[in-house]
Amino acid sequence: MRLTISSDHRGQELCRNLERHLSGDDRFDIEYVEWTSEDIDYPDVAALVASTVSNGTADFGILICGTGIGMCIVANKFPGVRAALCHSELAAEFSRRHNDANILCLSSDMHGERSCFRIVEKWLQTPFDGGRHERRLEKIKEIEHDRLAVPPCEAQ
Repeated sequence: MRLTISSDHRGQELCRNLERHLSGDDRFDIEYVEWTSEDIDYPDVAALVASTVSNGTADFGILICGTGIGMCIVANKFPGVRAALCHSELAAEFSRRHNDANILCLSSDMHGERSCFRIVEKWLQTPFDGGRHERRLEKIKEIEHDRLAVPPCEAQ
């Protein structure tokens, strides 16, 4: 499984530790993107990781910032990306089981490291249920396709 992980400046320590935590696991081919700037903007990070998932270079992504909210908003702008902000193991499980989330967004400010590791582990080990959820994902894909075909509104 190809996994890209990265963070903005507020999530760098957690992201580094998460990469170390996952690096011994043979299930993953991890691309860890560390930024050299002390003040990297979350849209840049989210765009880089989301583009790897969107274009198929990575199967999954993990994004970390202060709240996880900004990362999630940006990541979901990319075709085929289903990013989920998860604050619990249960949310992580259902984001995979029902929504086939392919990017996990985490908050470095609201959770401790062990809590984040448990959320990540749950997310990575949970498969998509398929079945009735597949029909709903197809509807999301249709909406995405239709929206991409419509030119953006111009400012008045």
